[in-house]
Amino acid sequence: MSPASPAVGTDPTSEDASPASGQPSPSMPAKGHRSLGNVLERYGLLLLLLAVAVFFSASPVSGPAFRSSANWLTLTANQAVTFAVALALLFPLAAGFFDFSVGAVAATSSVVAAAAMSHHALPLGVAIALALLTGLTIGLFQGVLVAHLRMNPFIATLGTATLLGGAIFAYTGGLQITQGISPALTSAGSGLWAGLPAIVVVVALLALVVWFVLDQTVFGRRLFAIGSNVNAARLIGVDVARTQLLAFAASGLVGAAAGVLLLARQGAATSDNGMTMLFPALTAVLLSTIVIDVGRPSVQGTAIGVVFVAVSTSGLTLIGSPAWVSSVFTGAALLVAVAVASLGRLRKGR
Repeated sequence: MSPASPAVGTDPTSEDASPASGQPSPSMPAKGHRSLGNVLERYGLLLLLLAVAVFFSASPVSGPAFRSSANWLTLTANQAVTFAVALALLFPLAAGFFDFSVGAVAATSSVVAAAAMSHHALPLGVAIALALLTGLTIGLFQGVLVAHLRMNPFIATLGTATLLGGAIFAYTGGLQITQGISPALTSAGSGLWAGLPAIVVVVALLALVVWFVLDQTVFGRRLFAIGSNVNAARLIGVDVARTQLLAFAASGLVGAAAGVLLLARQGAATSDNGMTMLFPALTAVLLSTIVIDVGRPSVQGTAIGVVFVAVSTSGLTLIGSPAWVSSVFTGAALLVAVAVASLGRLRKGR
């Protein structure tokens, strides 16, 4: 009989049967550490956001301006459009693709809506419908390239972004479209509803719709199934090509909505409107994969990512940091998000 084997007939509840009886189980501290680690893993970015906000609020240099309601109203209103662009990224990213055209789609839709009102005197509702139709068409086009023609999504979306940028520059001549924009639209971009920026309320409603589609519908579950393992998704009966096509269509539609909101916020459209929002939006989406639902992009995580970058850069500006610091911070946050997400995948793969 092995020395480690209990004697036949020994009562397993007796002291002799369990030498460690009466002592704390060695698994209990480990379980506690795991629980704490899980909390930090899921909510670490949120805790860091709170710490950054407290730091800049308490700083004698930035505190008064940082804590002011005017600063927070401006900050949230400015970042609402970035959040909307980030929401457009979630659909293809859930399916395992990066869509580098969302900024260009927003810019194009912004120009389409502005031109419809300014150059053709069309009503606001028609202008918005044309902008949304433009984004949807671009999304479907990219979906065909990626899902049916099997084009590399990086090349397809980057090529589309370059094409759109050139087209709207040719149309506008690099000039702003400022005349004829509906006052109802611009008031939604700069006004307040119940004490909150109206554009924030609109984007919050858009975010709620995106959350519902991604988390509460069969389509959303299929997207994440494809993003997790495309072959397994195909084996369980998911129409991969159709779902990928719809992912790009949804991205184009939400990106177009972001373009309309951008026009509302700025009151004018130019060829570079929205182009500069790609990387802040991409950073926020990648940050969403390291908070709450770790390893999976989410609407709520994206919101935290947008606010984290915005609060940090606002605080850095208020303490007198040079302008380049904000760009460096955003780039560093993007790299950290990618690195942490990669480490998480490696750890789960072991």
